[in-house]
Amino acid sequence: MHLSRRRASASATRRTALATAVLTAALSLTACGAIGSPSSSTESPNATATNAGANDQVVVFAAASLQDAFEEIADNFQRANPGVSVVFDFQGSQDLVSALSEGAAADVLATANNSTMDDAAAQSLVADQSEFTTNVLTLIVPAGNPAGVTGIDDGTLDGADLVICAPEVPCGEATRTLATRLGVTLDPVSEEQKVTDVRGKVASGEADAGIVYTTDAADAGNAVEVIALPDNDVVNHYPIALTRDTAVPDTAQAFVDLVLSDAGQAVLAKYGFGAPAAK
Repeated sequence: MHLSRRRASASATRRTALATAVLTAALSLTACGAIGSPSSSTESPNATATNAGANDQVVVFAAASLQDAFEEIADNFQRANPGVSVVFDFQGSQDLVSALSEGAAADVLATANNSTMDDAAAQSLVADQSEFTTNVLTLIVPAGNPAGVTGIDDGTLDGADLVICAPEVPCGEATRTLATRLGVTLDPVSEEQKVTDVRGKVASGEADAGIVYTTDAADAGNAVEVIALPDNDVVNHYPIALTRDTAVPDTAQAFVDLVLSDAGQAVLAKYGFGAPAAK
């Protein structure tokens, strides 16, 4: 899809107005208190209306595991800034970096591990990065657990159709690290480029088991059953950054600021993400 955007003004007045609107939204969200289950949307923030960034479009490249949380954060951001729109491309992190290196237009990049963001930085595709959340892996099986899988290190996966992420994407890299630490050899029937595809194959019954992030297991609801992984200290750290070629730096930075704010962190926690290591 061709995305047309107006270049953001660099004026201090506009930046201040946009930052004020986002901060007001963040304070309003924080004042709402506890947030409900992922099936319920966060209440609309009572932000002061502003024309700052009007008609700007922020294109966000984000890891597939972030979809539900980021869409809710974007809804809050757009309510606080009428006329501003946020457009997403949710894929495996490495695919997003590859797209950027091939000339795809984006304003913000959020990946599911540091090494993928470091790859983008090495290619001068992004500016300074900030860690904004964390995630860990778990094992899921279809509802009813027809294959009788009880773990990844007890032999019950032998002969079962296991699906995992490909090693070049963050969830696959974490899966490989986990298997090494547990001293097990995994024999998957397929390796997927997106963790959401792993979840989908298990939820549909196409696979007997899959290794996904805990957030994806929660998103699957009653379609899957969760089996905790032993001694799971393999943590994925999620960084976010503006792209070097963003056409709307002020508006894009305001979106990043909302993700990093207490209000943004509350939305991420609602969907099962952990706090960034720095907090």
